[in-house]
Amino acid sequence: MRKAIILLSGGLDSATCLAIAKENGYELHCLSFKYGQRHEFEIGAAKKLAKSTGVTNHIVMNINLREFGGSALTDNIEVPKNRNESDLSSEIPVTYVPARNTIFLSLALAFSETINSNDIFIGVNALDYSGYPDCRPEYIEAFENLARLATKKSIESSDSINIHTPLINLTKAQIIKRGMDLGVEYLNTHSCYDPFDSGDPCGECDACKLRLKGFNDNGLIDPLNYKL
Repeated sequence: MRKAIILLSGGLDSATCLAIAKENGYELHCLSFKYGQRHEFEIGAAKKLAKSTGVTNHIVMNINLREFGGSALTDNIEVPKNRNESDLSSEIPVTYVPARNTIFLSLALAFSETINSNDIFIGVNALDYSGYPDCRPEYIEAFENLARLATKKSIESSDSINIHTPLINLTKAQIIKRGMDLGVEYLNTHSCYDPFDSGDPCGECDACKLRLKGFNDNGLIDPLNYKL
């Protein structure tokens, strides 16, 4: 069975990505990060998802990007709330974490080499992506080319690293529809940037807004408990 690394944040997109990798018959190896983010509710969600999906291995790594800061997710910067739809893609928001996907993919690449895997799944999205530069197709293509130059496996054999982005050209509504068809339990996911102490989502940050719109566009109600 082919092995795949799945970057599993615990959010809606990564949960859907995990389900797609499972549907494609991969042996599932998940990688999550405690990176100094504002909260760890998403890590709890990632653990639930990994357990319920029956993955072979789930590693939760500790790295501290709060040492650098520079983001509302890793610094004392206020999370934007109630932005209108046109603002979501007009600029790079302060919730962008500098080089986060590059760091995560680099560690996933190291993990893949140790288990002899050619496949890495990441749930990036270039449509409903809040303006993050490291979610664009050209970025993924560039990293994939780097991986093919930087790994022992690629140099010594014809095998090359494949970065799978099955959600990259889907809207949030399409992602949710895909996940529902695959039986994803979205109740076990967490997307909010600035949740209440209970873990319930704020319903006002960009991540919540995009998520709520995605469910609404499907004629569905998000199973999470929004205190709106």
